Formats: sequence, structure tokens, C-alpha cells
Amino acid sequence: MIAFAAPLLLLGALQGGGRQPREAPWWSQPLLRPEVPTVVGDDWARNPIDAFVLARLHASGLTPSEEAEPAVLHRRAHLVLGGLAPVDPWSGQSHEEQVDELLASLAFAEHQARHWLDLARFSETHGFEMNQPREGAWRYRDWVVEAFRADMPYGAFLGRQVAGDVLGDDAGTGFLVAGAWDEVKSPDPVLTAEQRQAELADMVNAVSTGFLGLTVACARCHDHKFDPLSQREYFAMEALLSGVQHGVRPLREPGDDERRAELEALLRGTRAELEELVADAPVELRSAVQARGNEERFAPVLADRVRFTILATVGPGEPCLDELEVFSGLENLARGLQASTSGDYAGNPRHRREHLTDGRYGNDHSWISNEAGSGWVELELAEARPLDRVTWARDREGVFSDRLARDYRVEVRLGDGPWIEVASGADRLPPGEGALLARARTLAAGAGREQAELLLQRHEDAEAELAVLEQRPRAYAGRFEEPSPTRLLYRGEVTQPREEVAPGLPAILGDLQLAPDASEVTRRAALAAWLAAPSNPLVPRVLVNRLWAWHFGTGLVATTSDFGVMGAAPSHPELLDWLACELVAAGGSLRHVHRLIATSATWRQRSRPRASAAALDAEARLLWRFPARRVAAEVLRDSLLAVTGTLDRTPGGPGFSAFEPNDNYVRNYEPLDHYGPLGLRRLLYMTQVRMEREGTFGSFDAPDGGQVCPERGRSTTPIQALALLNSPFVLEQAAALAQRIRAEHPSEPRSQVADGFRRVLGREPGEADLAAALELTATDGLEALIRALFNSNEFLLIP
Repeated sequence: MIAFAAPLLLLGALQGGGRQPREAPWWSQPLLRPEVPTVVGDDWARNPIDAFVLARLHASGLTPSEEAEPAVLHRRAHLVLGGLAPVDPWSGQSHEEQVDELLASLAFAEHQARHWLDLARFSETHGFEMNQPREGAWRYRDWVVEAFRADMPYGAFLGRQVAGDVLGDDAGTGFLVAGAWDEVKSPDPVLTAEQRQAELADMVNAVSTGFLGLTVACARCHDHKFDPLSQREYFAMEALLSGVQHGVRPLREPGDDERRAELEALLRGTRAELEELVADAPVELRSAVQARGNEERFAPVLADRVRFTILATVGPGEPCLDELEVFSGLENLARGLQASTSGDYAGNPRHRREHLTDGRYGNDHSWISNEAGSGWVELELAEARPLDRVTWARDREGVFSDRLARDYRVEVRLGDGPWIEVASGADRLPPGEGALLARARTLAAGAGREQAELLLQRHEDAEAELAVLEQRPRAYAGRFEEPSPTRLLYRGEVTQPREEVAPGLPAILGDLQLAPDASEVTRRAALAAWLAAPSNPLVPRVLVNRLWAWHFGTGLVATTSDFGVMGAAPSHPELLDWLACELVAAGGSLRHVHRLIATSATWRQRSRPRASAAALDAEARLLWRFPARRVAAEVLRDSLLAVTGTLDRTPGGPGFSAFEPNDNYVRNYEPLDHYGPLGLRRLLYMTQVRMEREGTFGSFDAPDGGQVCPERGRSTTPIQALALLNSPFVLEQAAALAQRIRAEHPSEPRSQVADGFRRVLGREPGEADLAAALELTATDGLEALIRALFNSNEFLLIP
């Protein structure tokens, strides 16, 4: 077997509590373009990639394989570059022309985006027990597709995923918050702090493994056991991202920030002038409603029923009451009564009507209506009593202030008599700033009206324009706030903070020269600039290695997200550095590197094994043949739809769901058995549910978004075979293709079989194929043949 040269290791000694490197590891050394080897007497090489590969083969006593047939290269190019089986046979087009056509296609950008989203741990739900959907998360997915489509230079591509809000490309920062997030916050401050540390560890891990190929997160609780990464350096990286919070924000257009600042300054000015103007104006309205409690007093009235009707709420959502109390003097007559309501919220069973009169306060003992902005509650007393007061609240514990009733009426009734209104929200000031504006409007109707009218108009115009800015499309791309100081946590324990740590990088990678109190924006902008710097030796090495893995199934460094001591040694270290230098020299064009790889003689080889070569290099790591492998889950489903003619190529926008509809407070995801027309798009555009997989093709090693997925597994299981043979989806697609073939070749079994082979496998059937297929269709129908072709290695493998 072939042994690869080990990378330079860090031979360190513990001095002064830190690791002191004597020799830098290979991945941190400056990039120097290696000389292209000269192999005498061989004209096999088509570009420098082949020279490096051939030199390594010859040194190991191996020779390359012959070039694959044009039809094989045609199929391979479509599967590797576009992620779709070809629907047309090879037309005689040159391989270079075909590669260029594919690299410029939307299919290529979509397929590369799917690779990258594995690294981004992308999903459109939060995960954890609630697993609720994320508003606008799909916009990051579309941003990645467009970045590959435009061949965005790698520095901009990575930098905008860290600081896109600074660089004028907001959606890119969806990368930072693409991971799982526990939206349920504990009242225990220690647990809350641990949740926050988990969020930051996820971000550090995604950036360090995805961009740098280093397992920095392994130094969260102690110095890294193998690589030159200390615990202090982990927290320095955490400090770079410590102002990033999960959440949604509007996607800005050029000039939005400046105009928003102007409008907010204008509003502060008009607000101050209005407050001064109304300071001495009479108040004719009651105070605004409060989430913690409100009291409605009225003249005593004999009644045996009370109804509380909500007409509007503060903000969106169904209204919530934690307790409704009805008094006669000092006695609460509502306690223990059975309430009737307009309808109860189905999203969470804990919000029940019984809580309206159970004497317990707070959100956990509350009722929520089933109607947005409205609803009613009715109480029937044991006997008629003189009523003089009603109290109600959203959350007497003061934790929640959403779902608060703003406009309402309180009515009472005696027997079968009419309902009598005894109180309402109409005489209350609006909540928040609305109280100030209401008093100003009252003033504008009387003396001094001109100044009040002018200020009100200016204020309302600014609010309207600001509202337009806030209505920009929203994306789950994170929110940013000024961070508190980052402290080293002894053993990673939030209860054991030590000294403050300034934001920065591991020392072996460089120094961002940031002050401990550097602003949040400055921290991420500095990281983005460092990632994009042409002098950075690590980032281009990691990126070209990923591209290589996307072509050949395995990177030159097999552990694509771990270049450290515990990762694999590079099979072709000089080739890796040459490709990294080529990427930088080409202005960061990933497409340029893709073209070099896909047009190389190495890439064009046959995939057929040779016993003599396999005895020396069983896994073909030295590339004496093209490594055949099964296509990914998405490629399999998309190709199946493509060859049956049912694939919907609509790009972008909100995805289709692969699960039964539900809006439970705790989401349960049941896979669909049947898809409508919207479900026939590429699987990239399926709404990605964290910790759940698509019902049929998820079993083919698709990631679930739970964590970074640098390389997919390649399992072979009975579930896969059953799914691809008997699932409703496959049966429907086989029937659709059979119907199409029969329509074109009625009563012509030989023509039907030949057409099936051409459509699914891209070739004519041989005599043995034809005889077996005709026998199968005669007994089990054309659908059975098509399903057999779907399950063939010829359809499932990249040749």
C-alpha cells in the first residue's frame, strides 16, 4: 500500500502555560508556487495538474488509465458539475466546450451551492425540541447560488459570509447563524449562559472548519491536544463573533443606513419638541394598557354574566390573558368559574381557558385566543351580584408583553337582558409613543394648533418613510450588537470565568491587532479582510482541496475540514500548493480551478479498476483511475425527475415542503407520501428541516443540518434499495415516464425498451439488455423496466 509523506508536525514544549512551536505545521507556511514536474517521454498530461499526478504515479510504479469514452465523459461532466444526469446524448461537442457550457449554467451554481450548504450546516428550522421555522432563511441559500453563478472571488465569498452587512451584501451573514439554535431560554442564568456559549461555539466551529480546515473548537475547554491552538486562542476567535445573535433582519439597499440614521435623528428631534409642547396640555385619556395588569372601574351594576371582548392587540398575534377577575366590592367572583371563549389556541396545549379563573398568574397559566388580534371570554356567575370592577393582564409576572389587548370592551348582562358596556379601551392612551402623539393631536385641535400640526406631520412622514425601510425583505442572517467582554472560561465552565481575552486569531495564523474593546463591526470586518488577503496561505489551500473533493469524491487532504495533526496527510502536497497559488493568481476565481480540474487528463480517465494498480493503491488515492462513486441524494432525485421529464427548473425563492403541514408549538414532521407540482423542483429548493430528512432520498446519506458536514457518508442499506424500488415517489415517476414513452411508441415494445434505455441511461441497449428487458416488460410492464433502470449501477454511479 502507498504511504503518504506526513506533514510537518508541531513539536512543542509547555513553557509558561502555553505551547511554544519549534516548527510551523505545513498548512501555515507561506504559499510558494511549486515547479511543475517534467516527466520525460510522456505526452499524457493536458495541463499542470496531470504533471503532478503523473510524477507521483511514476514514483510509485503506477501508470494512468486510458481516457474514458466521450459518452462516459458526457455523463460524468453533467453529474459532477451540474448535479443532473444528461437528458440528451453526447452530440459530438468537445469536452472543453461542454465543460465551459456547464460551468456557465444555473445547474452548476445550484450543485456547488448544495456542496457549500453542507458545510454551512444550513437548515430552515431552529432544531432542538421546538424546531420552529426560520423566516427568510432561504435567502441565504439563494445568495450562495448567486455567488457561484457570478463566480464571486473566494475572498469576497468568504468575507461576505462573515461581514456581509459591512460589505453591502447582507444575506451572506446567514452563514454565521445557519446552525441550530435553542429558542427556549431558561430562567436559570447559568443555563442561559451555557446556551449562549453553545451558540458561539457553533459559529467558531463553522468558520474554523469550513474556512480554515482547523478544529479550533476542540480548544474550547483546554489547549488543543494536537494542533498549535490554545484555549486562550479559541476564546479570541469567539470574541470576534461574540456580537452575533440569531435572528431576522431586513436586507438593506445602498443608502438605507444613512437614511435610517437621518430619520431616527429627525424623530428624536420632533419627539423632544412634542414632549415640550404637550407638557402642560390637559390629559383627557386614561393611561395606556399595561402587560402586568389593568383595572376597569365602573358604577355598580347588578349582573350575572361578564364578557371581555378583544378588538385589537399591540403588535401581531393572538391575544393572551393570564387571569380575568370580576369584583363585587373586595370579593373576586370569577375564581374557579368555567369560562367560555371564542376559541382556544391550538399551537400549545398549556394555554387553556381553565387558566383564566384558576388564580394563578403568568404566561404558563394563561389563555390564548385562536384568532389573530381578537377573541372574547365570557363568565357566568353563580348568582346576580352588584359588579363594580374587572381586572385583567397579559402576564402579571412581567416576562411577556406581546399579545397584549389594546382595544377592548367589557360588558355585563342580567338574565336574558341586553349586554351593557361598562368599560372599554377607547378612553385609554395608545401604548408607547402613541400616548405622546395622542396628546399632541388633542392639542392640535385647540389652541396652538399650527405648531402641533406641523410637528405631527413631520413626525408621521418620518415614521412612514422609516416603516418603508423596515419593510425591506427580511432574512435569517443574524443580528449584531456590541459585545460584552469575552473571558477565558476555566475548563469551558461558564461559572468559572478568568481573565479577559481580546478578539483575535490563533498566533500561528496571524495578528489582527484588535483592541479588547474593538467595536463589533470592526471585529468581523477585520476577520473578513484577513480571510480575503492573497497572502493568507491557509484559506486557498482549504478551498482548492474542497473543490478537488467535489470532483473526485476525496480531497488531496482526505479530511477536508481538518488539516491538523489528526487529519490526513496530503496525497499530493505540491499539487495542493500549486492549485492554491493558481486560485490566488486567477483573482480568486473558483470556476477557473474547476475548469482546470475538469479538463485535465486525470479527470478524463476511465474508472475501471486494474488489479495490478489496486494491489498498490486500492482506493485510487494516487489517481491512476477516476474514482467512480454513487451520486448524492439530491443528484439521484433530481436526475430521476430530469430523465422522466417532470423536473421543474424554477430557481430561488421559498422552498417546497417535504412534510405534512402542521403549526404545532412543538413541531412534528411527517414526510409526505405524494408531492404536488411544487414538489418537483430540485431538492436544493426543499425547505430544509433540521434533524429531519426527506422521506425517500434522505436515506442516501443526506445531511440533517445538525452540524457541519464536510464529507458525506457512503452507506449501502436495504432501506435505500426499498426506497428506490417501491416508494410512492419512484412508482409515480416510473409511471409518468412509461406513459410518455407509450405515447411516442404505441404498440412497439422494442422501441419502448430502447427509448427507456436512452432516456434513463443515455445509451442504446445491447442485445442481451434488449432480450432481458423485453421479457420483463412482457410480464410486469414497462414501469417495472424503468424502475429496474433507476436501480442500476449505471444510473446510480458517477462513471
